[in-house]
Amino acid sequence: MQFLGHSKRLILLAEDDIDDQELLENAFGEIDPSWQLVCIPNGRKFIKYLDTIQDVDLPALLILDYNIPELTGVEIVKELNDHARYLAIPKIIWSTSSSPVFKAMSIELGVADYITKPSDLASFLTIARHMLSFVKE
Repeated sequence: MQFLGHSKRLILLAEDDIDDQELLENAFGEIDPSWQLVCIPNGRKFIKYLDTIQDVDLPALLILDYNIPELTGVEIVKELNDHARYLAIPKIIWSTSSSPVFKAMSIELGVADYITKPSDLASFLTIARHMLSFVKE
């Protein structure tokens, strides 16, 4: 994974599970190899990295693991909601939990969707396509 972005082709992923990172990266690559997925395994580092990106190079999509070290996906969204520069970027929370409470809390914060992580490889492609449906090109 590289850290060079293109304004409309960059997806930033907050995920600490290497298998989920690789499966999602492969799915996006299969759909359209011009998408670049940058994975950051820690909530605080995710926000710090995002803050270093110039406005013209901001990601087209943010995917946030609900349960990630230091700041959860929901805590990341709360922090990003305080900054106008991030409001137009679609945010997706994904989690191993299908809890209606977690989903409702996430949607209430304005995320585009709350997705339960798939248990089979084939579903990663379907989910990646669904995630890309929120990107405004």
